[in-house]
Amino acid sequence: MKKNNQTTKESTTLTAKKGGTKKMVKKARNQKGFTLVEILIVVIILAILAGVVIPQFSSSSDEAKLSVLQSDLATMRGAVELYYHQHNSTYPGDVTSNYAGHATNAEWLVDQLTLYTDIDGEAVATKDATHKYGPYIKKGVPVNPFNDLNTVDVDNVTTDLTAAAADGGEGWKFYTKTGQLFADDGAHDTY
Repeated sequence: MKKNNQTTKESTTLTAKKGGTKKMVKKARNQKGFTLVEILIVVIILAILAGVVIPQFSSSSDEAKLSVLQSDLATMRGAVELYYHQHNSTYPGDVTSNYAGHATNAEWLVDQLTLYTDIDGEAVATKDATHKYGPYIKKGVPVNPFNDLNTVDVDNVTTDLTAAAADGGEGWKFYTKTGQLFADDGAHDTY
């Protein structure tokens, strides 16, 4: 049977008696939609693509963390060098005696980089005529993106860094005798 120059396939089926007469119903075989097999093939293809793409996102995440680490190290190293040149060739955290309220050299280092200092390295929160240097890092010590720590391990003794190694216990490792600053996450201490 032809309709509008198109051929359609039709089949006839018998239906249950209705009112004592048999009625013929025509049912089209060309139904629109997807079969279960077609849907399964699409799902399998999507799963394969996801398996290929997801590891690439993971490596992009590690590359982004490495980029942040390198940027933070460059910023902090620049701050340390500027401090060194403004404070009679003394690195922050390299102190011979504590001043009030600081139990460790790490606390001193953080204050010396984030507050105003005088020529001798004493840090205060408010700038005045004596404490005219700094702050060198305005937002505090950045977080190491690989271990989520912003603490600093200050070493006031070591001068030979060939034997020195990061143990991953802090965010950063700083050697006051050499001015070297490294990531202390156990894996990125060569940057």
